Amino acid sequence: MPQPTHTAALTLGRRATLTVTLALAGAAAAAAPADYETGSRAFVDEMAARHGFGRAELTALLDDARYQQAIIDAMDRPYEGKPWREYRQIFVTPERIDRGVAFLRANATLLRQAEAAYGVPPEVITAIIGIETNYGRNVGKHRVLDALTTLGFAYPRRADFFRGELEEFLLLARDEHVDARRVLGSYAGAVGKPQFIPSSYRAYAVDFDGDGRRDLWGSNADVIGSVGNYLAQHGWRRGEPIAAPAALPRGRPSGIDIGDKLPLLPETPLTQLTAAGVEPAEPLPDTASVALIGLDGDGPEYWLTLPNFYAITRYNHSNLYALAAYQLSREIAARAAGDQGED
Repeated sequence: MPQPTHTAALTLGRRATLTVTLALAGAAAAAAPADYETGSRAFVDEMAARHGFGRAELTALLDDARYQQAIIDAMDRPYEGKPWREYRQIFVTPERIDRGVAFLRANATLLRQAEAAYGVPPEVITAIIGIETNYGRNVGKHRVLDALTTLGFAYPRRADFFRGELEEFLLLARDEHVDARRVLGSYAGAVGKPQFIPSSYRAYAVDFDGDGRRDLWGSNADVIGSVGNYLAQHGWRRGEPIAAPAALPRGRPSGIDIGDKLPLLPETPLTQLTAAGVEPAEPLPDTASVALIGLDGDGPEYWLTLPNFYAITRYNHSNLYALAAYQLSREIAARAAGDQGED
């Protein structure tokens, strides 16, 4: 969706303090595969022809990039490869709940404004920021330039995707007057407190504080508004439920798909599942369309997921991620409400 024009959005040196040390920039790295340099040179040609980048300047920038074998290794062992019982323990923790309550309170006005604008509850926005960067405490340690060149030129399984993100990153840096050599992020090139990949940053980040910048490092307003906008643009439905635990009849219901880690579209009528003996543990609208997923918790664990759950999986294409965000949001909301009752 088209976004307003913003200038000087990521004033990293002043606003985000993303300093890359000489030790990081010059760290020894494994030798790049033979096709890394070939891919780099072809990319320069494409960017010059498609977007008018100067060849000499862009060649110098990419020559400064460093192949990082550690990034390849990290891509091959994602958190989402873990079973649900282990994944949940990483993100739904007492510490992250406590910090979520603190973030919710410190940003209550902004979160209410985002809910009014986008329909996403404060606790859901808070939980996503908590899972992504522990409320801004860990925005990433890798140079985004290194991450995206490594994956774009030396990770064949997803090279096309990451070359696209490198293209988006360089356009973002040019349009927003950012030094591409200095931006830090995740091993997959995601940036800021909400860990937007560059294409998402360009498409969905908003200037929620109205200062003329879209700053996903230094402005909690922009971070909160951007997460709300992202979910709204990916199908969030105001006021509707997210998911509910389910009990299955003895044996697997015939003719019913049960998903696991990969998201399923919520397109099965709830009435069809209840007629097959699936019982929601919480009330859901009879008219709801759902998906049924089964995960390996402390034994088989079944959930009915709805369109808002699927919207969360557009942030990270994993049922584990969406369920962790949902459960963390519930814990944060319950703790905040309980603490208010004690005051």
